[in-house]
Parts: sequence; structure tokens; C-alpha cells
Amino acid sequence: MENISDFKGINGQLVSFKNEVENAQKITFIGSPGVCTPFAELLSYAVRDKENHFIPLLNKNDCHQFEYKSYGMVLNDEVSSPDGSDVVVLLGGLTMPKYDVSTDELNDLIKDILKEDGKIIGVCFMDMFARSNWLDKIAFDCVIDASILGTVKK
Repeated sequence: MENISDFKGINGQLVSFKNEVENAQKITFIGSPGVCTPFAELLSYAVRDKENHFIPLLNKNDCHQFEYKSYGMVLNDEVSSPDGSDVVVLLGGLTMPKYDVSTDELNDLIKDILKEDGKIIGVCFMDMFARSNWLDKIAFDCVIDASILGTVKK
């Protein structure tokens, strides 16, 4: 994959994401529970005019739709269907060894829910998809990778 553009900060990441999914109507995020859920909430807020779903790990039967509330995006209580998604967004937490996600099973899930002309987008921090060798195993159309630099001050 080659670099297309650079961005700074959370806002830059959100704008980059919003641009990548501008023609989509239905977006499904797949990520690790707890770790990826808040990032999916943030990304879905940036495109709250679209239908957004979240699948924890590979559990399609536990898919829930995001709902806009005055305080942000939340997953509703009803199980929803991710089938027919225009975009599938894979979140970097899936690559964490403790989740032991099979890329073969993940590709099967993507094939099951993504429209034929749909896009696969990766959103991660610190080059997680490259470091886990997923760039050779998943047919990403785009990866939005951010770096986190931090300082603790007292």
C-alpha cells in the first residue's frame, strides 16, 4: 500500500474516514469488544447520517446498530443485520494476539456481509495491520493508520 495523504490528530482521522465512506449508506465495524467499541462509536458519530453497525470479534449474531443520542453514539439493545453493507471497517484491536482472530474466518464474514462492490477499510493505530501481517491476508481498499504520541504532565 502507498501513502495517499497525511493527517494530524483525531479530527484528521475522522475527516479521512468520512471522506472514504462518503458514498456508503450502510457501514459495519468489526472490532474487539471494549477496546474497539469506543473508536467505532467515535467513527460512527462522524457519519451519523448513515446506518452503522458493530460486530464484536467474529460474532455476527451479536451485531448491534449504533443509535444517535444527544450525548453521542450508542449501541442499541436489539440484534441487527450487517448484511448488505457498503463498507466493512476492520478495527486494529482485532489483531491483538489475545483475541486470536482467524483472518480466514474474518474474510468469510466479510464476504458474507459486504456488497459485491463494497469497500474494506482498516482503521488502526501504530501500524497494527502491517505489524500483524494482515495487509497480505485482507483485501483492504484503504487503511487509515494513526500514530499516538503522548506525554503525562503533572
